[in-house]
Amino acid sequence: MNIGIVGTGMIGSSLAALFTGYGHDTVMLASRPERVSAARENWMDIYRTLMERGLVNSEQLKACESRLRIETEYGKLSECEIIFECVKEDRDIKFSVYRQIEAHCPDCRVIASVSSAMPPEVLQDGCVRMKKKIVTAHPFYPPHLVPFVELVRAEDTDEGAAALVYELLEGCGRKVCVMKKSAPGFIANRLQHALLREATYMVEQGMAEPADIDKALKYSFMPRYSSVGLFEHQDAAGLDMVVSIEDRLLSDLSTAQRTPDYIRQRAERGDIGQKSGCGIYEWDQESIERFRRDAAEPYWKYFDWPL
Repeated sequence: MNIGIVGTGMIGSSLAALFTGYGHDTVMLASRPERVSAARENWMDIYRTLMERGLVNSEQLKACESRLRIETEYGKLSECEIIFECVKEDRDIKFSVYRQIEAHCPDCRVIASVSSAMPPEVLQDGCVRMKKKIVTAHPFYPPHLVPFVELVRAEDTDEGAAALVYELLEGCGRKVCVMKKSAPGFIANRLQHALLREATYMVEQGMAEPADIDKALKYSFMPRYSSVGLFEHQDAAGLDMVVSIEDRLLSDLSTAQRTPDYIRQRAERGDIGQKSGCGIYEWDQESIERFRRDAAEPYWKYFDWPL
């Protein structure tokens, strides 16, 4: 299958690595000629890591590289059946991409946005002819390594378009979760930020320090939930026990409707985390590299590219 990717940032490059690794001819579209070399270098960096871990050899790299083209004109995407939109979370920029796809790619069967914030019914406003071909296919970074993808369709999205993206991603080893109804944050971010809200509340209320909360997460239930699901676990524990716990506990949990001050105040003064060197924790290059290694480590077990 011919795959198009609009955007050469880390998400676009990571998807390009995934699709070429699974044997698909892939065209990345750079917004400017000077970004072509950087896009290829991003793609190559991923394969260097795979080679360092002994997961790819030089012949396989050469074969994958032959499947990748990086272009600067939308007309070069004309043969692509699926086009992934991987540009920044800016409505106007995304809409300009869709207009170009409609003008130059009449055979495109589906436009899949990797947006983490914009549902497909909003993205449809940027299309004229291809409204029903828009879906949101939200991966978690880096998508060549993290197998999870959320697939969200609008009420009038063409079933064939959604099915085509599902088939492609499942065929590339992804675990695709289909939302029955679009909602802000989709599935994973709603869960992640509900957890963050309560964790921040506990810090603000003086119950525990961030490091101890992180320790509790890493060494209590999080490892379990990499092997069994949340609802599976409740069934195993017994729903009668769940009722007895939640009837006492839920009324004591955070119900904050805006970003907690503990987070907001740091962001407003520029202490935004790794990018600034300080956030909730202090960061230097060594700790950043350690974090990146640790963040990737749980996902290597899923690597199974046919190459």
